[in-house]
Amino acid sequence: MQYRNLGRAGLRVSEICLGTMTFGNGADQDGATKMVNTALDAGLTFFDTANSYVGGTSETMLGVALKGKRQDAIIASKFFNPMGGRPNDSGNSRLHIKQQIEGSLKRLQTDYLDVYFVHHVDHTTPLEEVLRALDDLVRDGKILYTACSNYEAWRLMEAMWISDTKGWERFSCYQPQYSLVVRDIDEEIVPALELKGLGCVAWSPLASGYLAGKYLPGNLKVQGTRSAEGWGFQHRFFAPNHEEILQTLLDVAKELGRTPAQVALRWVMDKPFMTSAIVGARNAEQLSDTLKAGGWTLPKEAFDRLDKVSARPKRYPRAFEDPMPERRSSALKMPGMG
Repeated sequence: MQYRNLGRAGLRVSEICLGTMTFGNGADQDGATKMVNTALDAGLTFFDTANSYVGGTSETMLGVALKGKRQDAIIASKFFNPMGGRPNDSGNSRLHIKQQIEGSLKRLQTDYLDVYFVHHVDHTTPLEEVLRALDDLVRDGKILYTACSNYEAWRLMEAMWISDTKGWERFSCYQPQYSLVVRDIDEEIVPALELKGLGCVAWSPLASGYLAGKYLPGNLKVQGTRSAEGWGFQHRFFAPNHEEILQTLLDVAKELGRTPAQVALRWVMDKPFMTSAIVGARNAEQLSDTLKAGGWTLPKEAFDRLDKVSARPKRYPRAFEDPMPERRSSALKMPGMG
């Protein structure tokens, strides 16, 4: 297992992060504890949850599984989704943030969270209110690092500008959907992350299991998977050529003697801007196999094949402006130039 800094922050996390959405939704407490122990034994230190996963059950089960092992874990949780039916039981208001951090800490049996994510965009709450509330939590010692998920590039840059100009805690990390078949962030968000020094922690690096080896090109529903059960299968975001990408993945995995899941996950982790990739599992055996994606790198030829087949066409204005540096350089006619 490799460990990487969370962007420019001093915090180091494992390159694979255990997502706990299945805790209480496919895995009982014994199964969850086995998965946590399997992860820790493999060197994984990073755990991702959210207040709303199974109505708080995921946090509760993770807290039980990590009891007595808190010092070995980096815990990230999130807020936004409804946790009740009252007007302030969802969103990113100062009140909701205050209520939800207390609930998460209690369920997780800890005094602080290592990373606290804004889970979704709240169009009704000013960014200043969100960022100041998070800054207060850092100053109170209840969270160590702030982060966001699913922000557009402009909103992310605006949040960074507000934090920098007001001297508030700035985001250390961004959590996007990212996989071989969902690469929308490449054009605008990745350059913003690199410019501002944010870490990147990918959710759904196996595309809701589509890249895990159970699917074949032309098939978007497999019995015993999320696609058949009707939850969390994000195929509407898949690239138009997702079948070609999947076939290339299956070919590369066979050539390397690895599972498709290991290769797809390794490709995500080998992207230079990536800090960690979140993986979920139904049981410890499945997790053990996936964790074999850690501690190595894809051969360059295999990485380039997967990178090329999954690359998305550039859009305006990037597609229009990319040739301009060459246009400028080629116009120079100075003495001594060849």
